[in-house]
Amino acid sequence: MSMNREMIGHQYPASDSLLVTHDVIRDFALAIGDDNPIYVDQTVAQSFGHATVCAPPTFPIVVTMAAMEKSFHDPALNMDFTRVVHSDQRFEYVRPIAVGDELVVTTVVEDIKALGNNDIATFRTEVSSLGELVVTGWSKLVVRGDE
Repeated sequence: MSMNREMIGHQYPASDSLLVTHDVIRDFALAIGDDNPIYVDQTVAQSFGHATVCAPPTFPIVVTMAAMEKSFHDPALNMDFTRVVHSDQRFEYVRPIAVGDELVVTTVVEDIKALGNNDIATFRTEVSSLGELVVTGWSKLVVRGDE
Protein backbone atom coordinates (compact mmCIF):
# COMPACT_ATOMS: atom_id res chain seq x y z
CA MET A 1 0.00 0.00 0.00
CA SER A 2 1.35 3.45 -0.91
CA MET A 3 2.11 6.30 1.36
CA ASN A 4 -0.57 8.95 1.83
CA ARG A 5 0.24 11.78 -0.58
CA GLU A 6 -2.30 14.00 1.18
CA MET A 7 0.36 14.36 3.89
CA ILE A 8 2.61 16.41 1.58
CA GLY A 9 3.11 19.75 3.31
CA HIS A 10 2.14 18.38 6.73
CA GLN A 11 4.21 19.87 9.56
CA TYR A 12 4.73 17.91 12.76
CA PRO A 13 4.95 19.61 16.17
CA ALA A 14 8.38 20.89 17.18
CA SER A 15 10.70 18.49 18.97
CA ASP A 16 11.93 18.85 22.51
CA SER A 17 15.06 21.00 22.70
CA LEU A 18 18.61 19.71 22.95
CA LEU A 19 21.13 21.91 24.74
CA VAL A 20 24.42 21.70 22.84
CA THR A 21 27.36 21.41 25.21
CA HIS A 22 31.08 21.03 24.69
CA ASP A 23 30.76 17.39 25.76
CA VAL A 24 27.93 16.69 23.28
CA ILE A 25 30.02 18.07 20.40
CA ARG A 26 33.17 16.27 21.53
CA ASP A 27 31.35 12.95 21.93
CA PHE A 28 29.80 13.23 18.46
CA ALA A 29 33.16 14.10 16.86
CA LEU A 30 34.78 11.12 18.59
CA ALA A 31 31.92 8.82 17.54
CA ILE A 32 32.40 9.70 13.86
CA GLY A 33 36.19 9.54 14.14
CA ASP A 34 36.78 13.22 13.34
CA ASP A 35 39.68 14.64 15.33
CA ASN A 36 39.52 18.17 13.92
CA PRO A 37 40.49 20.40 16.88
CA ILE A 38 37.79 22.99 16.04
CA TYR A 39 35.32 20.50 17.57
CA VAL A 40 37.13 20.18 20.90
CA ASP A 41 39.54 23.07 21.43
CA GLN A 42 38.11 26.49 22.28
CA THR A 43 41.34 28.28 21.33
CA VAL A 44 41.44 26.66 17.89
CA ALA A 45 37.76 27.46 17.29
CA GLN A 46 38.37 31.11 18.28
CA SER A 47 41.36 31.30 15.93
CA PHE A 48 38.88 30.57 13.11
CA GLY A 49 36.56 33.34 14.28
CA HIS A 50 34.10 31.30 16.32
CA ALA A 51 33.07 32.19 19.86
CA THR A 52 33.15 28.54 20.91
CA VAL A 53 33.78 25.07 19.53
CA CYS A 54 31.53 24.12 16.61
CA ALA A 55 29.78 20.88 15.80
CA PRO A 56 30.79 18.75 12.80
CA PRO A 57 28.68 19.32 9.67
CA THR A 58 26.78 16.04 10.11
CA PHE A 59 25.83 16.80 13.73
CA PRO A 60 22.21 17.79 12.91
CA ILE A 61 21.45 14.11 12.27
CA VAL A 62 21.41 13.74 16.08
CA VAL A 63 18.35 15.95 16.42
CA THR A 64 16.71 15.53 13.00
CA MET A 65 16.43 11.74 13.15
CA ALA A 66 14.88 11.89 16.60
CA ALA A 67 12.37 14.50 15.39
CA MET A 68 11.52 12.63 12.18
CA GLU A 69 10.86 9.46 14.17
CA LYS A 70 7.39 10.85 15.03
CA SER A 71 6.47 11.07 11.36
CA PHE A 72 7.82 7.63 10.43
CA HIS A 73 5.27 5.95 12.67
CA ASP A 74 2.33 8.28 12.01
CA PRO A 75 -0.57 6.08 10.84
CA ALA A 76 -1.86 8.98 8.69
CA LEU A 77 1.38 8.90 6.65
CA ASN A 78 1.05 5.16 6.01
CA MET A 79 4.81 4.53 5.86
CA ASP A 80 5.93 0.95 6.36
CA PHE A 81 9.19 1.68 8.17
CA THR A 82 10.25 -1.97 7.94
CA ARG A 83 10.66 -1.40 4.19
CA VAL A 84 12.64 1.87 4.36
CA VAL A 85 16.05 2.41 2.79
CA HIS A 86 17.86 5.71 3.33
CA SER A 87 18.56 7.33 -0.02
CA ASP A 88 19.93 10.83 0.48
CA GLN A 89 20.76 13.38 3.18
CA ARG A 90 21.87 16.98 2.97
CA PHE A 91 22.13 20.02 5.21
CA GLU A 92 22.07 23.71 4.32
CA TYR A 93 23.57 25.87 7.05
CA VAL A 94 22.77 29.43 8.04
CA ARG A 95 25.56 29.24 10.63
CA PRO A 96 27.53 26.56 12.50
CA ILE A 97 26.02 24.78 15.49
CA ALA A 98 27.88 25.83 18.64
CA VAL A 99 27.98 25.35 22.39
CA GLY A 100 24.97 27.00 23.99
CA ASP A 101 22.54 26.38 21.13
CA GLU A 102 19.18 24.99 22.20
CA LEU A 103 18.20 23.03 19.12
CA VAL A 104 14.56 22.46 18.25
CA VAL A 105 13.44 20.66 15.09
CA THR A 106 10.31 21.02 12.99
CA THR A 107 9.67 18.22 10.48
CA VAL A 108 7.71 18.70 7.25
CA VAL A 109 6.69 16.05 4.73
CA GLU A 110 8.05 17.85 1.69
CA ASP A 111 7.27 15.33 -1.04
CA ILE A 112 6.10 11.79 -1.76
CA LYS A 113 6.58 10.36 -5.23
CA ALA A 114 6.01 6.94 -6.72
CA LEU A 115 8.88 5.25 -8.53
CA GLY A 116 7.76 1.88 -9.83
CA ASN A 117 6.45 -0.05 -6.83
CA ASN A 118 8.38 2.20 -4.44
CA ASP A 119 7.55 5.48 -2.74
CA ILE A 120 10.22 8.16 -2.41
CA ALA A 121 9.53 10.38 0.61
CA THR A 122 11.39 13.62 1.26
CA PHE A 123 11.33 15.12 4.74
CA ARG A 124 12.54 18.67 5.46
CA THR A 125 13.77 19.46 8.94
CA GLU A 126 14.26 23.00 10.16
CA VAL A 127 16.65 23.21 13.09
CA SER A 128 16.50 26.40 15.11
CA SER A 129 17.99 27.74 18.31
CA LEU A 130 16.02 30.23 20.38
CA GLY A 131 13.85 31.04 17.36
CA GLU A 132 16.77 31.50 14.93
CA LEU A 133 17.04 29.11 11.96
CA VAL A 134 20.44 27.41 12.10
CA VAL A 135 20.26 24.62 9.53
CA THR A 136 17.74 23.02 7.20
CA GLY A 137 18.03 19.34 6.39
CA TRP A 138 16.52 17.10 3.75
CA SER A 139 16.21 13.34 4.13
CA LYS A 140 15.08 11.20 1.24
CA LEU A 141 13.79 7.73 2.06
CA VAL A 142 12.79 4.93 -0.29
CA VAL A 143 9.88 2.83 0.93
CA ARG A 144 10.23 -0.41 -0.99
CA GLY A 145 7.00 -1.70 -2.52
CA ASP A 146 5.91 -5.28 -2.73
CA GLU A 147 8.20 -7.56 -4.68
